[in-house]
Amino acid sequence: MDPMVKKPSSSSDGAIGAVRAATRLVSLIIFVGILSLFVMVPTKTYKKKWIVEVIEKSDSTYFGRQGSIILIYAFPPLFSAVLGCLYLHLGKKTNDNKSKRQKEDRLSVLNRSVLVKGPLGIVSTIELMFLVMFIALLVWSFCTYLRNGFEGIETKAANKGEKLWVTKLGAAGERLALTGNIALTFLFFPVARGSSVLPLFGLTSEGSIKYHIWLGHISMTLFTAHGFCYIIRWIAKDTLFNQILEWERTGVAIVAGVIALVGGLVMWVSAFPRIRRKKFEVFYYTHHLYIIFMLFFIFHVGMTNVNAFISLPGFYLFLVDRVLRFLQSQRNVRLVAARLLPCETVELSFSKAPGLQYSPMSIVFVNLPSISKLQWHPFTVTSNSDLEQDKLSVVIKGDGNWSKKLYQMLSSSSSLDHLEASIEGPYGPPSTNFLGHEKLVMVSGGSGITPFISIIREIIFTSSVLKIKTPKILLISSFKNSSDLTMLDLILPISGPLDLSGLQLQIEAYVTREIEPATKNFKPLQALWFKPKATDEPASAILGPNSWLWLAAIISSSFVIFLVSMGLLTRYYIYPINHNTGGNYPSSAQSAFSVLLMGLSIAMAASGAVLWNKKQNTKEARQVQNMESSSSAFCNVDRELESLPRQSLVESMKLHYGQRPDLKRMLLECNGKNIGVLASGPRKLRQEVATICSSGLANNLHFQSISFNW
Repeated sequence: MDPMVKKPSSSSDGAIGAVRAATRLVSLIIFVGILSLFVMVPTKTYKKKWIVEVIEKSDSTYFGRQGSIILIYAFPPLFSAVLGCLYLHLGKKTNDNKSKRQKEDRLSVLNRSVLVKGPLGIVSTIELMFLVMFIALLVWSFCTYLRNGFEGIETKAANKGEKLWVTKLGAAGERLALTGNIALTFLFFPVARGSSVLPLFGLTSEGSIKYHIWLGHISMTLFTAHGFCYIIRWIAKDTLFNQILEWERTGVAIVAGVIALVGGLVMWVSAFPRIRRKKFEVFYYTHHLYIIFMLFFIFHVGMTNVNAFISLPGFYLFLVDRVLRFLQSQRNVRLVAARLLPCETVELSFSKAPGLQYSPMSIVFVNLPSISKLQWHPFTVTSNSDLEQDKLSVVIKGDGNWSKKLYQMLSSSSSLDHLEASIEGPYGPPSTNFLGHEKLVMVSGGSGITPFISIIREIIFTSSVLKIKTPKILLISSFKNSSDLTMLDLILPISGPLDLSGLQLQIEAYVTREIEPATKNFKPLQALWFKPKATDEPASAILGPNSWLWLAAIISSSFVIFLVSMGLLTRYYIYPINHNTGGNYPSSAQSAFSVLLMGLSIAMAASGAVLWNKKQNTKEARQVQNMESSSSAFCNVDRELESLPRQSLVESMKLHYGQRPDLKRMLLECNGKNIGVLASGPRKLRQEVATICSSGLANNLHFQSISFNW
């Protein structure tokens, strides 16, 4: 694919921009409408008037009470997801970095960090505003639920023969669950890696993980309090063991709720930072209990209950994303070469189809069955899809058990000629706007330099191929040892001679644990070449990030299949039994049918789309050179390294031993009206940079933290 892509005319750009603006506006109106609905749900007006009238008018033999609930709660978010696909598809046809930069300048105050240290991490003004509004929504909902629930509660307690505090405790426990369900509604949106909803709000999945963490803590706190309220209530009534094992034919299934809560608690405990960072495998495997949690949550509340459908859209979109990722990650990807650096770092290079495009700071998930058949680990893509059209590279630092096993396996085996691998992705921002800055200051610690390698290579492509003026770059990198400096050798691509005259790069490298250059001899850079197998395929474009219209088709068609199948089941099997009265037919059976049909609908639509696109991927695979030609191309790398214009990189580098960078001085001395500051690496380093940029000492610093807390 020729990197010199013809850009659309200004008139077509204007038309596309207008359609995108309208699409985004409709999506935002839907979002505001959903939030307004959440505000009204706890009120008497909604419970006794609105929802009653809607159910009466929409009641049918095909959907029963579910029809109105689907119309109100499920359809609008899914429609927004389809609109998001259209918005992102049109965005690929235009270049609106300039307008994005202007909007970002106007919102620079809101994007400044206001919280730097603490359990929430680095939080901007706009993030804090939305968090406060969300907490206010939860407080309003709980208080309103509680106030309405306590009306006439004395009479209810007397009729049941219970003490008043016992009845009140049960009512409060129920309202805690209803409030927690609001947090559960948004829980799955941030973890859909190919989401079309998040970009509508300027978000990415990897950058929204902290929102998932916040929502997880909130929902599990409320659900746990809900469970404890009922346990205390049952103990007071001396009915604990009888009620905790209760699974009614219709209505709430208590056993299912207990199973869901236990599964949620296991996930919650293993997700705390101390366990997640030190025992990642424990966190990784226990987090698959989300299947148990959601399945038994649906059994607990029943599929005819509004609370199940409130949280359905986010979970539905997550399932679409998860099924697509599963289907597209089953193929073995051709691993062409590996380079071993002295600092226990590995660069893996995969064969790539020419049609696979991705933006800087994208990530891929890598699976190596020889190390673990189940574990998938995220790594930043360092290659550039325009400069290196037949290769996708990732850099893996040996910090964890999985990555250390990889380095040991590659460094100890000289006879290894093939390594089975699968990848999932790449995932990343639909577009980037760092080219709009006058100057870029990139601060990294250790392996945090890898996202900046992809940015620098993008700037190299822009300046050397597109001949467009690019911002000046100041790279401030801190390493523990001299051997880590070899990671800087990965900055320049090995795709061939490039014109670096337009690259304005200054590197300040700091080695913190050595006061002078190490005299010991490091292991030389080691390169390994792998032979292909007939079943290996080049990494190819995935549905969603590379084909948004296909994702829209999958969401739409799967939901239509679900509605048709559910309607037929209800009309010809369930309705003749219960006649929309809510009785006679088991709630758990209806929930099981709904979950089964939802899963089958998504699997059918996603499988059909993947199989259809497999033909195109096969054509692209034929364009990729076979292993012999690929091997010869990559084997020339060592010779090409000697001839590449790396002297300019060496001249732009300053080494400092036995000290840490004075970040405050270096950042405040940056001249210019618009300085982009990016920080990647340890949490303390990112917090330090965020503190400087938000201190008010310099209004020209625009901070962005890069962190992948998977």
